[in-house]
Amino acid sequence: MSEAMTTSNHEVIRAWIEARDGRPAIVAAPGKAAMPRVDFGGGDEDLKPIEWEDFFKVLDDNNLMFVHQDMTSEGSTSRFNKFVPRE
Repeated sequence: MSEAMTTSNHEVIRAWIEARDGRPAIVAAPGKAAMPRVDFGGGDEDLKPIEWEDFFKVLDDNNLMFVHQDMTSEGSTSRFNKFVPRE
């Protein structure tokens, strides 16, 4: 796997997600805070689509950063991503 990068820049996050045909979503478990996720259309029933503004509000309210990878070690476009606490 190639090196992962982190950012909290909304423009960078949106560009990365849209370049991979992803959409902003959240997972909202009962009794827990909503957590941001990227929906690539895989049919995950737990994902709820949301608008970009709401997505970034969840990201900022939970003080999260976006970890992502641009390319796999084989040289193809990567969809690897996760959200982690900001330090």
